Amino acid sequence: MVPVLSSTGLVLHNLGLAAGFGGSLFGKIALNPAVKVISSTEERGQVTNLAWNGFNIVNAASIGTAALTWLFGRYKLSGKEIDSTTRALVIAKDVLLGATVALGAANIASGKYLAAQAPEGRVPSETGLTPTEETPENAVKAMKAIDVMGIVNLACMAGVIGVTAILNMRAGASSKWSVLARFLP
Repeated sequence: MVPVLSSTGLVLHNLGLAAGFGGSLFGKIALNPAVKVISSTEERGQVTNLAWNGFNIVNAASIGTAALTWLFGRYKLSGKEIDSTTRALVIAKDVLLGATVALGAANIASGKYLAAQAPEGRVPSETGLTPTEETPENAVKAMKAIDVMGIVNLACMAGVIGVTAILNMRAGASSKWSVLARFLP
């Protein structure tokens, strides 16, 4: 028998990670470079800012769901149910997911700040986060910060996804966990 609430939580957790990672990766490697086809550098900035700031709602909800389901699961278990290797993986996931949440929040705030540097978010850009000579200095600094935070955030999310997969495999191979999981909601 598979616990319904635990299974639902795992599905929501994984969907949250997938949406956050996939959307961020798409924006970084596809959206940002694609705006180059727009002739006006101000329109490039406007499109990029509108797209990213629109995605921020989905990203925040997705990563928030992943974090909340993880915290709920961590709250329900004492840690005595797992061995020291698994405990280290859980701590690694705590750190990576915490960094993902913090970087996501910082990126959202920085994106809003960047868009506010010009009317209607029309901050001149070559690509999503590549400034032009006309880009205001504050916007250039914001673009650089967002670019670096975005790369680190993607790495952290990839780490969370990888550790989650390892934890799921370890749980599936653990007879102790199999017995305990039957009593979870």
